[in-house]
Amino acid sequence: MKAAFYDRQGNAKDVLQVGALADPAPGPGEVRVFVRVSSVNPTDLKARAGYGGAPMAFPRIIPHQDGAGIIDAVGEGVSETRVGERVWIYEAQAGRPSGTAAQYTVVPAERAVPLPDNVSFEIGACLGIPALTAHRCLFADGDIRGKRVLVQGGAGAVGTAAILLAKWAGAWVATTISRPEQADVARNAGADLIINRRTDDIPTVVMMATGGGGVDRIVEVDLAANIQTDLSCIATNGVISSYAAADAKEAVALPALRAMLKAVLVRFVFVYSVPGDAKKTAVEALTACLQAGAYNPAIAARYPLDQIAAAHEAQESGKLIGKVLVTAE
Repeated sequence: MKAAFYDRQGNAKDVLQVGALADPAPGPGEVRVFVRVSSVNPTDLKARAGYGGAPMAFPRIIPHQDGAGIIDAVGEGVSETRVGERVWIYEAQAGRPSGTAAQYTVVPAERAVPLPDNVSFEIGACLGIPALTAHRCLFADGDIRGKRVLVQGGAGAVGTAAILLAKWAGAWVATTISRPEQADVARNAGADLIINRRTDDIPTVVMMATGGGGVDRIVEVDLAANIQTDLSCIATNGVISSYAAADAKEAVALPALRAMLKAVLVRFVFVYSVPGDAKKTAVEALTACLQAGAYNPAIAARYPLDQIAAAHEAQESGKLIGKVLVTAE
């Protein structure tokens, strides 16, 4: 098969290679997927670059956690009826050397989720890490129907997923952006209120829009930078869910008394640590959202597998708005 891989960590153009590798075979409880579309996530870049000093987990790695395609073979214990099934894939490379940046990938059967017929492979490849992370941030503390949600960084992959899922679930959603061109992505995702964090006073805008009550949930992309703003926006007994950090070594200065007086819960979300039952619930919710035609993320760029280094560089640039996809054919 044709695959992208790296044998050492470093810059994309220095370490990523594309070549022929042996076709994988599914083991017990596994399926093999003919990958149609793979997507790039920040964790893929960090693993390749050795972020935070993390070493290579395996001598050779085929990157990318997320993708979509068609099951073409199954291992022992998996029903043959799954052959030919359209699926989206999550955590393909979690604890394993081979991800979705290849013509074929092998994953545990539960990580290949049936993709509704009305959903394209491109949208399927956009699910995975962003959608599962967003679901955990939004729903870990109960239903959000009728609730008010603030998504910090609504034009990012997780931020957009959070807006889409929150609107599908019946919440009112405010979101912040950094650049005017990000407003279209947030608006298309269904945000009720779009706030430019560089020109607007976020707490003032939020409190005016909520009649002084604040928001019940905050989906947070940079807790260290935004904690003061979050505490000014959050309602009593609200939840702040933090899923990313701008700097791995940066500490969060939490104003304990302010948080205590509002009985605020601060939840940290790392998708690979989310309990299995919660992931199963998220997958069920995402399936319902997809079937309703309510999940339409922004796609910024598409690259062939031969240009995977350029795809990684595009993701790292921070200039694109939307998902970066790689076609494995």
